[in-house]
Amino acid sequence: MPSFSQVLTRRRDASASLVLLIVSIGFSLAVLDVFVVNVALPNIAQDFGSAGLGDLSWVLNAYAIVYAALLVVFGRLADRFPREYGFLLGVGVFTVASALCAAASGTLGLVVFRVVQAAGAALMTPTSLSMVLATSSGEARDKNVRIWTAIGGLMAALGPVVGGLLVAISWRWVFFANIPFGLAVLVFGWMRLPHVRGERIPYPDALGAALVTAGVALLTLGLVKGDDWGWGSTQTIAVLATSVAVIGSFVLHCLHHRNPLVNPDLFRRRSFTGASVVATLFQVAFGGFLLSLVLWDQSVWHWSALHTGLTIAPSPFLVLPTALLLAGRLIKRFGSGVVIAIGASFFATGMLWFALFAGLKPDYLVDFFPGLVLIGVGVGLALPTMMASATSELPPENFATGSAVVNMLRQVGLAVGVAVLVALLGTPIGAHAVIEGDSLGLVGAVIAPDGDRMVRKSDRGAVADAAEIGRRLGEALLIDGAREILDQVYGAPVRDAAV
Repeated sequence: MPSFSQVLTRRRDASASLVLLIVSIGFSLAVLDVFVVNVALPNIAQDFGSAGLGDLSWVLNAYAIVYAALLVVFGRLADRFPREYGFLLGVGVFTVASALCAAASGTLGLVVFRVVQAAGAALMTPTSLSMVLATSSGEARDKNVRIWTAIGGLMAALGPVVGGLLVAISWRWVFFANIPFGLAVLVFGWMRLPHVRGERIPYPDALGAALVTAGVALLTLGLVKGDDWGWGSTQTIAVLATSVAVIGSFVLHCLHHRNPLVNPDLFRRRSFTGASVVATLFQVAFGGFLLSLVLWDQSVWHWSALHTGLTIAPSPFLVLPTALLLAGRLIKRFGSGVVIAIGASFFATGMLWFALFAGLKPDYLVDFFPGLVLIGVGVGLALPTMMASATSELPPENFATGSAVVNMLRQVGLAVGVAVLVALLGTPIGAHAVIEGDSLGLVGAVIAPDGDRMVRKSDRGAVADAAEIGRRLGEALLIDGAREILDQVYGAPVRDAAV
């Protein structure tokens, strides 16, 4: 029988497929954790007793801000050192922090441990993708990047379902569940991940690191708290204006510094720049759409959070097979740009389906399921192809940095999409509030908060049903019931903004 030391002998012989499997499991923990913890927040507040949901919002805010802010800095550091060590360190930090979160006895401790958890996730994300890039090449590399992206999207969409199941046991299981998977990734990663040497590049300059960290942190803070403070308030304007100034200073610093944190040459690569911009815009639309869909299901159709998550599940389950079986074939025939356009068209058509057919009474197979199929296929074609295009021409010395920049832009895009939708849902214009279900304007309505009328652009004849829908959505946004709905999906940052 082999000894423990023999079992842990480092073979470092993982194939590109096994590398993809190991790093995707680790990355999935970071993605899943964002949406799973949202569902647990009301239970955490109840367990802590004196802690209000407003105070606990920082359990989510702190994670979102630190995660987005540290991605680029940690990505640059990861390019300098062996990538497998950076990935395993990120997984280790995340796993330990998860155990500490599960054992937390108060709000302050939980927030601090969530910050540590976010730091681990920020190191894990770019190093996991850089491992995929470094251990494959050509068409296999693009395929593996598409799979890595699709798995992340699947985990994000399944978050509310998994969170609902774990919270049924205890909110602490939301964090405990990370531990066995984290330990498994650490063990198998240590044994099998190949050595990917770091590049001979200087340490990132301190001023550039401070500027991008502060700028992205302030931007994320302004987006998640803007509606709570008031979009026209001095506080919101000051935070967002400062973030723009700091990020602008960072860009100028990178253009003129001899050792920039992000090499400007990256943005001279058309595939990287174009795909990054498109991916950011896509995330804006996706973030707003997902929130609008869940609000509709729970406030108009009165579905529970778990019911909503289970009924939405067919869409994310289509993302991975679409990316794996269909996207590659279409790319070979038509090219990445055409496939992204086709995917975005499917996504837009899916949103249009909900705008045209979603009615007062739920009819899942007619009103809901076809739209989910269109959305799932669209995301499976578009988003993984965008990520593969963005990383296809990255030089080895920028594998982690370039991956971090793209993922940071995606995080900001998601926050912008949610913030825009929440601002439109909660902003009164005279006696009405305007709802645009996504940034493309495919869902349009005018809602009277007292329920007097709602005119759907797609069905102006159904005034009675529309008025009732308007009343229910108005209630969902103006009474305490919205707190539970928003907490279960996006958490307290969105709830604080909308209610």
